[in-house]
Amino acid sequence: MLLERSFSANTIDAYQRDVGKLYEFVQIKKLDTPPIRVSPELLQQFLQWLFELGLSARTQSRVLSALKAFFKYLLLEDLIDQDPTELIEGPRLARKIPEVLDPEEIQAILEAIDLSTDHGVRNRAIMEVLYACGLRVSELVDLRLTNIFPDVGFIRIIGKGNKERIVPIGPEALKHIQLYTEGVRRRMRNIHPDHANVLFLNRRGKKLSRVSVFTAVKEASAKAGVKKNVSPHTFRHSFATHLVEGGADLKAVQDMLGHESIITTEIYTHLDTDYLRETILSYHPRNQSS
Repeated sequence: MLLERSFSANTIDAYQRDVGKLYEFVQIKKLDTPPIRVSPELLQQFLQWLFELGLSARTQSRVLSALKAFFKYLLLEDLIDQDPTELIEGPRLARKIPEVLDPEEIQAILEAIDLSTDHGVRNRAIMEVLYACGLRVSELVDLRLTNIFPDVGFIRIIGKGNKERIVPIGPEALKHIQLYTEGVRRRMRNIHPDHANVLFLNRRGKKLSRVSVFTAVKEASAKAGVKKNVSPHTFRHSFATHLVEGGADLKAVQDMLGHESIITTEIYTHLDTDYLRETILSYHPRNQSS
């Protein structure tokens, strides 16, 4: 997973935990079944066990995905002759519509940040970049000074699977990055040598954690009086939705988000289709009440 598929440490840990659930099942059921003798029938029993434990369909699907990767590896290494997961289907997943902020709500959140503090100047720049570029929070905390090109209005992102993409960045976000780097960051005297090229730093001069970004977003949203469940990923969803609503090409949005499949990006068309449906129901002559 690390060498051939370039998965992150977090993804690998998640896959190991999910495969470990099968081991727990075998132990609990007192089955003498090593991995090379796992059958499709045993896997069906395992999935039923997960269902009875109350795990969500999404979690069951994720566990099955990890097991498929595991048994594919055993097959490639010639440790098994047949993949027991080959014909097993996961639970059907309902398409989850992400929470999206209105432009006015985003503006309220940004304006709620106190720019008289160093902390506030940094957090405003963080949220401007999240919304301007649609970054994942992991991409934001890893953003490097040398990957920002203000002259041409682009930033370079290393996303999932170490895949590189170039994302446009607008003048407002660049302005707040400049306010942060030339003011707050330049005054810092404790920047850790290993983090000298990282854009956003904590008070100890080290790269921000994802939790600290999450906390900053939550605090600004609460201060702005936004009632929705807002996280850093909400800015990414809002970025994509607002582009699609404005008529942006779906393939261009896919490239900017770093989605491997355009099917993932298509979820952001939901508002357009809802709007079309409401329009037809409201204005089509056959839908008018007498």
